Amino acid sequence: MPVWDDLVGQQKVSEQLAAAARDADALVTAAAADAPPPEASKMTHAWLFTGPPGSGRSTAARAFAAALQCVSPDRALGGVPGCGFCDGCHTSLVGTHADVEIVRTDLLSIGVKETRDLVRRAQMSPAGGRWQVIVLEDADRLTEGAGNVLLKAVEEPAPRTVWLLCAPSVEDVLPTIRSRCRLLTLRTPPVDAVADILVRRDGIEPDVAAAVARATQGHIGRARRLATDPRARERRAAVLKLPLRVGDVGGCLKAAQELIDTASEDAKQLAEEVDVKEMEELKAALGATQGGRMPRGTAGVMKELEDRQKRRRTRTQRDSLDLALTDLTGLYRDVLALQLGSRLALANTEVEDTLERLARAGTPESTLRRIDAIAACREALDRNVAPLLAVEAMTMALRAG
Repeated sequence: MPVWDDLVGQQKVSEQLAAAARDADALVTAAAADAPPPEASKMTHAWLFTGPPGSGRSTAARAFAAALQCVSPDRALGGVPGCGFCDGCHTSLVGTHADVEIVRTDLLSIGVKETRDLVRRAQMSPAGGRWQVIVLEDADRLTEGAGNVLLKAVEEPAPRTVWLLCAPSVEDVLPTIRSRCRLLTLRTPPVDAVADILVRRDGIEPDVAAAVARATQGHIGRARRLATDPRARERRAAVLKLPLRVGDVGGCLKAAQELIDTASEDAKQLAEEVDVKEMEELKAALGATQGGRMPRGTAGVMKELEDRQKRRRTRTQRDSLDLALTDLTGLYRDVLALQLGSRLALANTEVEDTLERLARAGTPESTLRRIDAIAACREALDRNVAPLLAVEAMTMALRAG
């Protein structure tokens, strides 16, 4: 199965990347034979993958990385790199290839220190593969200082190094960096395509796959999680009931607190799965004695790990809140469609009674104001406003209409 099959609803992007992979293969082949490089190559040293959440930015970057490392013998017969079966493709996709560095973060930002480490790696020649590939899945989280460090490496790349940057939009990356990258814009996959891949790849029942694909409006990762995680379905159902609970001030404040508590509990559950393991591994690496006593001089390292885990919990809580606000926005979008008599397909058909009730109780103008209130809450969270204050302000605005 070619690596491009993982790109759902991205035919144009797949064709562009496949063409670039062919030219990249020709460049390496020409260099090995000491021949002149081919003219008008579609390959370049830096790429920027943009698109809305769920469009598959990191999936596209990984698929391209695999195609660049493809060692299938079919290439010599005119086959397109990216077979998906050879050692180069397989190890690149699972993240074990020695010359493919996949960088993702569950923290709030990527700092200068981490970026300098990447830049040093980028200057190295491939250890065994055809290219040195660095996939930066969260380029939008680079601090300004980290972006300036990265700029130098993108300006003057090593001959066989390729940077693959992923961000929601071009505005999320420094202008000086994006001007030196080739831009690929992915779209939100069609709902039918998402449902189809859930059935084929994950064995989800067709009815369930169609429902979760419609509910998440084409977000592949969220659709898969809804289909396989009962807790995710429960949290989403609770969020969709929130508009019915803001009839008075007390209800607004209680609903806001419960939303924060749910996000905190979600972050705590995810953290418990990782934090304990990380701590035990660090203690073992530092030579903890039997009984858990740490050697002298290791307190700073332990404190650094604790700080990192705290930042990760903060990021996880914000991501959980943002997911809830996205679901809430989708609910009011359906309400607006009913109020305007639109034939647009509803995303939340499982709560159609709630949609009709909210549509009768308000006007299109009040629904738009509520959608704006949710957007304002998301912006406030991005500006580090205390989550409870931001959500309380939103629930009060939902009540006012």
